[in-house]
Amino acid sequence: MNVRKRWGRAGALAACAAAAALAATACVSSGGGGGGGSSESGGWATATSAQAGGGMDALVQAAKQEGQLNVIALPPDWANYGAIIKAFGDKYGITVNSANPEGSSQDEINAVNQLGTQDRAPDVLDLGQAFATGNTQLFAPYQVATWNDIPASNKDANGAWVNDYGGYISIGCNAKLVANCPTTIADLAKPEYKGQVAINGDPTQAAAGFASVWAGALANGGSLDDITPGVNFFGQLAKNGNLLKVDPNAATIESGQTPIVLDWDYTNVAQAEKVKAAFEWKVAVPSDGLFAEFYSQAVNKNAPHPAAARLWQEFLYSDEGQNLWLAGKARPVRLPQMQQAGTATPELVAALPPVQGTAQYPTQAQTDQAKQVVAQQWATATA
Repeated sequence: MNVRKRWGRAGALAACAAAAALAATACVSSGGGGGGGSSESGGWATATSAQAGGGMDALVQAAKQEGQLNVIALPPDWANYGAIIKAFGDKYGITVNSANPEGSSQDEINAVNQLGTQDRAPDVLDLGQAFATGNTQLFAPYQVATWNDIPASNKDANGAWVNDYGGYISIGCNAKLVANCPTTIADLAKPEYKGQVAINGDPTQAAAGFASVWAGALANGGSLDDITPGVNFFGQLAKNGNLLKVDPNAATIESGQTPIVLDWDYTNVAQAEKVKAAFEWKVAVPSDGLFAEFYSQAVNKNAPHPAAARLWQEFLYSDEGQNLWLAGKARPVRLPQMQQAGTATPELVAALPPVQGTAQYPTQAQTDQAKQVVAQQWATATA
């Protein structure tokens, strides 16, 4: 459990494209070209695709010569990033320097601004989409080889940011301590769950916490235009004693301190695997509050290792990289196309929690408005 990627999602996602990538249903992309523009300097710092920079072999050679890649805010237990970093380093012989692994999206943006052109500046970023869409001036446009597989609604038209992986808000539950695990948002209000319900992070700062409030709104008569019912719902949980004022993590789950946790499905499922020898951690995606989001990749325009940064993007959006996210129980953006092509690992797809219904996706304006409401009302509602 991590409280990283604060304010994780914003931006308009077309329903078909976004739902397809998350629910793994078929929806064929129609756009893109494998690279736009060329490098004015002939160097990788301005290359907008591998082709524009001289081809994939040239990119690999240049990245190996650089020998290093700076990443930031990538917890090794988040969406399988530990294995992803190792696989990339082993494949290309590149040392990956991982800074502030428990950091937030704002920490990433701060690092880019504060470190400028220094050698220790981040090369690449993994951001909540609100931060990706709001800081495009900091990023270098880049289109990976699999660009055409990524729906237009899941990427900046020029490649300044591209959605990478996502998931649904889910309910994790310690079946050893909880006799009847909740499967819906409405269940959380039952008296039997007094002192047992936690959300992953302060929703005024953490993406998962914020998304949980929005799920609460959708389950209680709210909408993408009205998150207030979600704030009121958790306020009532706090008043009734059901809501725990504890930020859950692996330790609190394993100790039984947080028996029920709202978090992304990939995080809850990963937790289930960790504790399965001791107890069952059940995971349910609530149909009454179905809410999903993507995170986004971007290349720092001042990346100290520009070739390695672009090779990292190529790796992440390759079948190998996408399957590694899938192994972390996250739903990679190219999943529908990979299933059609037969390149998604079937057993990994089968391990994803089942989803009923169609997720709802807010626009940037709706997200901005919801953020303001939560910032203004959360502390008072849950006091």
